[in-house]
Amino acid sequence: MNKINKALRKLPAKEREAIEIILQKIEDKSFGNLDIKALKGYKNIYRVRKGRIRIIFEIDNRKTTILGVENRSEKTYKF
Repeated sequence: MNKINKALRKLPAKEREAIEIILQKIEDKSFGNLDIKALKGYKNIYRVRKGRIRIIFEIDNRKTTILGVENRSEKTYKF
């Protein structure tokens, strides 16, 4: 089981549905109405904030890769 699915399983159903919608928007590259910010010190790596949940992803030419879905903590942005 991959890390993203494991993180989603731990979330309550309502949050999981909201995160799945955001993940679909990221994959479709329709970033409107998302709280996106580029991470300092990294090239092409961004985060989306949804409440206490952070979705870290990378955009590389034509490919979008989800790097993590985590609760906000001191370790969230260390990878």
